[in-house]
Amino acid sequence: MSRLIPIALATLLLASCASSPTVHTDADPSANFSGYRTFTWLAKPDQQGVPPLASQRIVEYVNAQLRAKGWTESASGDVAVVAHVATQQQQSLDTMYSGPMYGGWGWYGGMGMGSATTRVRTYTVGTLVVDLFDAGTKQAIWRGTASDTVPDDPAKGDALLRAGIAEMFAGFPPGSAPAAK
Repeated sequence: MSRLIPIALATLLLASCASSPTVHTDADPSANFSGYRTFTWLAKPDQQGVPPLASQRIVEYVNAQLRAKGWTESASGDVAVVAHVATQQQQSLDTMYSGPMYGGWGWYGGMGMGSATTRVRTYTVGTLVVDLFDAGTKQAIWRGTASDTVPDDPAKGDALLRAGIAEMFAGFPPGSAPAAK
């Protein structure tokens, strides 16, 4: 019984990892993040044809992350925030084989007829890019990206969006310790 608990826990951890977006961040090493305390939105996702509810959520979740770091939104912030969303159709091929191909070894072995069926699966991959610019110099200081398959269920999409943005800002500002998971 005691061996089942670690196996079940490992399975749950692997399942949770499989459902989180792929996240990457990059920062200008010369940027002094301790000097930034305010932000303003330069370009929101709704200005690029992103559905209004998704755009509102992106802005809300990014704002929440920046506020949690002690930043405040201002009409003329130290940092300009730009968010972009891109989607791309991708395909995967799944081939299933049925029937025997080889009958065995030795004198009794032989070949048999089989069949193969290939199924094409088309899905959408979405990528959210959040860029931060120094408002004074207009130079890029930080970028975060999160990508994953876009689910059909809006609730699952919202959960992925929230998780991706949270992971994106986990080690923000650069040089700070990542948030405990």
